[in-house]
Amino acid sequence: MKAFELVDLCLHTEELGRLDVALWDGDDGEGGEGAEPLELPEGTVISVGITFRLGRDIDGLTFEEIRVKDGSVLSTERTVLGGFRAGGPYEVRLPAERLPLGRAHCGVYVVTSRFADGAGRELLLLRHRMRLVPQPAPHPATGPPAGEGAAPGSGPTSKV
Repeated sequence: MKAFELVDLCLHTEELGRLDVALWDGDDGEGGEGAEPLELPEGTVISVGITFRLGRDIDGLTFEEIRVKDGSVLSTERTVLGGFRAGGPYEVRLPAERLPLGRAHCGVYVVTSRFADGAGRELLLLRHRMRLVPQPAPHPATGPPAGEGAAPGSGPTSKV
């Protein structure tokens, strides 16, 4: 067994539920063309879920996520997961975060996920793509059809 084996990496959302992430090992640069990007509406609140096994005890296990859009690094997030004994599977859910809002943020992001031990030695490097899309238009408020009002005597009255 390897020192670190990823069993599952997914996203949890309130609106869309659990979403599987199509990963690739990152050896082909920006590629990943075979893996369809995960499509998410702008402003979605997500939480990364990680399931893994360990072939040895690891202190200071860290998860780092780098998001790149149009060749520019937009964010880097590093989370210390802690110390774990050999075995597993272990399941960790990271704190929730809101994806950016606004049409300028829409598009395809290449996300690099890196796992390292406390000494900084890389255990695993993977990539996936996600596409931020505009939020769907809100449904117009529903009310009575045009020309129809409230029933007589059901609303406030005024005396002149």
